[in-house]
Amino acid sequence: MIYARAANGTIGKDGGMPWHLPTDLKRFKRLTTGHVLIMGRKTFESFPDPLPGRRHIVLTRDEDWGADGAEVAHSRAEALQLAGEEPVAIIGGAEVYALFEQEAERIELTQIHAKYEGDTFMDAPGPDWREIARDEYEAEDGRPAFSFVTFLRAER
Repeated sequence: MIYARAANGTIGKDGGMPWHLPTDLKRFKRLTTGHVLIMGRKTFESFPDPLPGRRHIVLTRDEDWGADGAEVAHSRAEALQLAGEEPVAIIGGAEVYALFEQEAERIELTQIHAKYEGDTFMDAPGPDWREIARDEYEAEDGRPAFSFVTFLRAER
């Protein structure tokens, strides 16, 4: 799973992110290129175009929905079947993260050290996760400080 989260849990507002962090976008591209992306319809629709170098599996309840560049799935199982054996990145939104969190092995989190208003929220990773890496970035050019944090599933 890969996502950015503000200090108050915000992950989205009005179908997008309420911040712009170019360093985070570059990391997202590096971590997801060559992977199958599983996302919800609203996440897919937040992109101006499908992201190059990645397959897009879109979970939706709408049986009639379709879009260029999207492989449509109507259930978690169907999304995983479409993905096959390829590496998968779960990229949002909150409902999709909740569907896959129990079987996820890794979280790549951008923890933003500022609060933002939003309409989509997630809790911080809980006790099922252990932090294995952290890189800190200072506030700069009107952008907030943030950390890239990698979590692995704790031993069960």
